[in-house]
Amino acid sequence: MLGIALAIALYVRFAPSDVAYWHRPVTAGADADGEGSAVRILQGGSDLMARLDREMRALPRTRVLSGSPEAGRVTYVTRSRVMGFPDYTTLERRPDGVALYGRLRFGRSDFGVNAARLDRVIGQVEAR
Repeated sequence: MLGIALAIALYVRFAPSDVAYWHRPVTAGADADGEGSAVRILQGGSDLMARLDREMRALPRTRVLSGSPEAGRVTYVTRSRVMGFPDYTTLERRPDGVALYGRLRFGRSDFGVNAARLDRVIGQVEAR
């Protein structure tokens, strides 16, 4: 039984991320909170994407999966502290601002973790 739990933990920790699956356009048009996801739509100027990117890159256990602010879309992987569960966050430039989309990879509910992360990043940008 311990071997099965270890195998699952290792898979969650080291499973590769499919860029084509996770780095996709954000289709949502309004703020939303789901069981395992969250969307925020922000209005703002041309520097908003770069400011959000800086805050995302500053988060612990977060790395860029694909894209860049200059390309208009960037997706990050943030791993949970203990088990290393991956969550994906995509920022996408829109004509009048930026869409943010955070979601989990494994499971059904993130207990509000993605919404809290998006709100924390937005709060940091607004505070500066």
